[in-house]
Amino acid sequence: MASAAEQLAQNMNFGAFAQAKELQKRILFTLLVLVIYRIGTFVPVPGIDPSQFALAFQQQSQGVLGMFNMMSGGAVERMAIFALNVMPYISASIIMQLMSATVPSLERLKKDGGEAGRKQINQYTRYLTVVLAGAQAFAIAIGMQTVTDGASIAINPGPFFLITTVTTLVGGTMFLLWLGEQITARGVGNGVSLIIFAGIVAELPRALVNALQQGASGAIPGGVIIAMLIGIIVVLAFVVFMERSQRRLLIQYPKRQVGNRMMGGESSFLPLKLNTAGVIPAIFASSLLLLPATVAGFSTTGPEWVTTIVALLGPGQPLFLAFYASLIIFFTFFYTSLVFNPEETADNLKKYGGFLPGIRPGKRTAEYLDYVLSRLTVIGAAYLTIVCVFPEFLKAQVSGIPFYIGGTSLLIVVSVTLDTVGQIQSHLLAHQYEGLIKKTKLKGRKR
Repeated sequence: MASAAEQLAQNMNFGAFAQAKELQKRILFTLLVLVIYRIGTFVPVPGIDPSQFALAFQQQSQGVLGMFNMMSGGAVERMAIFALNVMPYISASIIMQLMSATVPSLERLKKDGGEAGRKQINQYTRYLTVVLAGAQAFAIAIGMQTVTDGASIAINPGPFFLITTVTTLVGGTMFLLWLGEQITARGVGNGVSLIIFAGIVAELPRALVNALQQGASGAIPGGVIIAMLIGIIVVLAFVVFMERSQRRLLIQYPKRQVGNRMMGGESSFLPLKLNTAGVIPAIFASSLLLLPATVAGFSTTGPEWVTTIVALLGPGQPLFLAFYASLIIFFTFFYTSLVFNPEETADNLKKYGGFLPGIRPGKRTAEYLDYVLSRLTVIGAAYLTIVCVFPEFLKAQVSGIPFYIGGTSLLIVVSVTLDTVGQIQSHLLAHQYEGLIKKTKLKGRKR
C-alpha cells in the first residue's frame, strides 16, 4: 500500500501548481535572477579593444578558454564583467573544505560550532574568494595589456586599467555569488549550481547550430555529427539512470507495549545513493584544471616552463586526462565522507531503536554502513570518471568538433535539473499537506 506522501505525489498536477502561489513566486524570482546574470554576460569590461581581444580569444578558443567559455555562458568570449563566473568561489570552497578536514581549529569550528560555526566558515570562504578572484583578475589584466605585434588588448595600458579591470572582475564574481545566495534563500534550487547550469544551457543552441553548419559545409563528416548526437542522448540517459540509482538498506524498529497496545514493529529503508557526491567532484576538478590555464592563456609572453605546463595540461593531453580522472576520484571520496557520516547515522539509528537485520547496533552498524558506502563510492567514482573523461578523450581524437559539450557539461545539466525538479516537488508536496491540514481544521470547527 502506498504511503500518504506517495499518494499525494501521484495526485500532483498543474492544478496543484496553480494553487501554490509561494512556489510560483520562488520560480519567478529564480528566473528573474538568471535573466540578470545573462544580461551581465554581455556587459564588457571597460578599457579593452574588442577586435584585439576577439583575435586573442580566437587563437586560444580551441583549448582551455573554449571550455571555460562554455562554463561561463560566453562571458569569456566577450570579456564581460562576469568572465570569472563563480569559479573563484568554487576553488575557495575546495580549499576551505580541505582545511576543515586537516586544520584542528577549523575542524572544531565545523563540528562543535553549530550554525554559528558554519556561518563563520562561509565568511572565511567569501574572503578567500575575493583573494583568489583578485589574483586571477590581476593576471588577466596583466595579460591583456601586454603588447604583441605592436598592439595590446587594453586601449590605455597602465595602473588605472589594472585597477578598473581587477575591481570590475572581482565585483562581478562577488555579485554573482550574492545572486546565487539569493536564489538559494528565496528561489528554487542551489543558486551557484543554477548559475553554472544557465551558462552551459545558454551556449548549447549556438554550439549545436555551429556543428550543423559545419556538417552542411562538409567541414565535419555527417556520420560524425550523427554519432555525436546519438552519443549525447545515450550519455543523458545513462546519467539520469545512475543519478537516480540507490542501495536501499532495510531498517527494522522493534515492537514495544504502550498500555494495552503494541506499538512499533515497523520497517523502513535507508537509501544510499550510488553517487552521493553528485556533480560536485566534476565541478571541483574542472575548476582546478581550467582556472590556472585560463589565466596563463591570456599571457602571450612568459617563462618557457609555464608554456610547457600549459601545453601539457591542454584538453585531450595525457597529463590533463590523468589529472582530471585523479581529481574526480579524489573529490568523490572526499565529498562523500563530508556529506555522509556512518558513525553518526549508526548512533541515530540506535537512539531511536532502529537496527539493520542481522547486524548489532552501534559500532557494527557503522562498520557495515562504511563497508557498503565505500563500495558504492567506488562505482560512483568510476561512473563520474567515465562520463567526464571519456568525451574529452574522444574530442582529442576527432578533430574539427567546434564546441565543448563534454560529459562534465551534461552531468551538470542533468544533476542540477533533477535537484531543482526535486525541490519543486517538495514544495508542491508541502503545499498539499498544508491544504489537507486546513481542510481538517475546517471540518473540526463545523462539527
